[in-house]
Amino acid sequence: MLAKVKTASVVGLEGQLVDVEVDISSGLPSLTIVGLPDAAVQEARERVRAAIRNSGCTFPVKRVVVNLAPANLKKAGPAYDLPIAVGILLSSLKVQADISQTVILGELSLDGSLRHTNGVLPMVALASEQGFPITIVPEADAKEASLIQGTKIISIASLTQLVSYLRGEIEAPAYRSDETEADTPLVDTSITDLAYVKGQEHVKRALEVAAAGGTT
Repeated sequence: MLAKVKTASVVGLEGQLVDVEVDISSGLPSLTIVGLPDAAVQEARERVRAAIRNSGCTFPVKRVVVNLAPANLKKAGPAYDLPIAVGILLSSLKVQADISQTVILGELSLDGSLRHTNGVLPMVALASEQGFPITIVPEADAKEASLIQGTKIISIASLTQLVSYLRGEIEAPAYRSDETEADTPLVDTSITDLAYVKGQEHVKRALEVAAAGGTT
């Protein structure tokens, strides 16, 4: 059975939708990832295997092929772990759910828990712009993701919790930001400080060099 899961990646400063396609067929047991994956994505094979087993599910003893589309876009980082794991569970019929309107993001630990994932904000913003009503993110990134309006944020702590949610065993663990916290400005908008910018080290370095040379 072929399963498809929507996820996203960061290209420069913007998000890019990625389709995770999983096909399971007869043959020697293997897990192959294609679609221009970098080393971190290739290493997802071991993380996903261990996470599925340690979450109480069975990893299929068959030939598993994962395609990350579009194939001409280089895939980098570990954010594909969770969508790959979900695709494998859907394709092997361990989970049956309609996630065609859901974007899934997250890096897996070997025990199935979810880690912080870089670039959540632009990826969630893209999901909202593209009209996806639900975005699933690691619990550690729910606060950041909730800054984007237009998509419901599902905060997940582990693969086990996500499987239970997809099976309808638990309510959707939607993230709700504290009202007092939401009314508090995140930064002082009267000044511009690169310390407020998370990541983008090359861009910040370029701005610093330009400012030092008096060209800004």
